[in-house]
Amino acid sequence: MKRFTSLEARIDAAAHGVLDRLPASGISGALVEFLVFGLKQAWACLFGGAMLALIIGTRLFWPDDAILGRYDFLFLAALGIQLAMLAFKLETWSEAKVILLFHIVGTAMEIFKTHAGSWIYPEDSLFRIDAVPLFSGFMYAAVGSYLARISRIFDMRYTRYPPFWTTVALAAAIYVNFFAHHFVLDFRYALFALTALMFLRTQVHYRVFRFRLRMPLLVGFLLVALFIWFAENIGTWSRAWLYPGQEDGWTPVSSQKLGAWYLLMIISFVLVTIVHRPRSLEDAESLSRR
Repeated sequence: MKRFTSLEARIDAAAHGVLDRLPASGISGALVEFLVFGLKQAWACLFGGAMLALIIGTRLFWPDDAILGRYDFLFLAALGIQLAMLAFKLETWSEAKVILLFHIVGTAMEIFKTHAGSWIYPEDSLFRIDAVPLFSGFMYAAVGSYLARISRIFDMRYTRYPPFWTTVALAAAIYVNFFAHHFVLDFRYALFALTALMFLRTQVHYRVFRFRLRMPLLVGFLLVALFIWFAENIGTWSRAWLYPGQEDGWTPVSSQKLGAWYLLMIISFVLVTIVHRPRSLEDAESLSRR
């Protein structure tokens, strides 16, 4: 898997022309790494950030008497962003496959969850399946896009990664529980424990600029789930979708949703690894010695 598209490679080369002149040690070196980390995170969030900006913008400025519904505009805009990212080589075709996979998996869940009354979409739309506007699948796809891009941009490698088939089985069990807990017992706490057991020793090693750093993978899952929860609060504030109790006035999304997003992160991560298989740190070290 290439780290950069052709356009990204040119941007990276230009950035190196500036950053290579900056200090590599001490506080100044640490600040350079922090700056590059933030810029790369923003770049990885390109699709999701654009979608969130459109959701906020349409909440503030979309006219009530517009011919095109707000949800339909968001769907068409998401398609436009996706095509533009491919056309301008801001995204790889493998990442587009991830987005399509997430759209299918997410929309299936949305159809079931809206029927179960877990949340609603309060506005009308043309592009929809049952009560679910098609733009909603792109919100799941934004998570997939971020995870696929960040794995590539930060050249992520892993140590003590569990056998691949076990992660697929875990993700399948989590996905089934999202549906089944409406009819039988909710096994999320057992799934939390199983996730911790499987990934407790797994470390993710990522390159920012000059140095390769590491982090427990479980911490990475929690941090991403936290930021998605923040984004979900923005989404419900904008009335893109609403949970029960938010129809008459916005209230923050319950922190209990963090658990659901944490489990969804496991599904999201495993779906990405189906397209981009996890690579070991040993592979990176052997390549650097060649």
